[in-house]
Amino acid sequence: QLQLVESGGGLVQPGGSLRLSCAASGFTSGYYAIGWFRQAPGKVREGVSCISTNGGSTHYVDSVKGRFTISRDNDKNTVYLQMNSLKPEDTAVYYCAAVKSYWCTLIAGSFRSWGQGTQVTVSS
Repeated sequence: QLQLVESGGGLVQPGGSLRLSCAASGFTSGYYAIGWFRQAPGKVREGVSCISTNGGSTHYVDSVKGRFTISRDNDKNTVYLQMNSLKPEDTAVYYCAAVKSYWCTLIAGSFRSWGQGTQVTVSS
């Protein structure tokens, strides 16, 4: 059974850093593009970043470019999202999702499998 589990969320002060992890089980993640999405209260789910199957292609939403970095370790079936210079507007539940495709996208509807999410709160 395909399963994605996010971890690494928490409370951090503005300007701080967190690293989120998305651990995949029940499938070989190397065949799947992975995306990170977030949803703040009262807002629609937003694509944050995604990475192709071999890490050769990545995409970021404009608001996180230069601050967030996505990477993957297919030997560990894990995708990471390094988040630096965090801002209060980054506060949200962060989800990872998988799609069986080389190419990735920031469109949530393209993804078929989702994790349960991890809360990120940026506040002083």
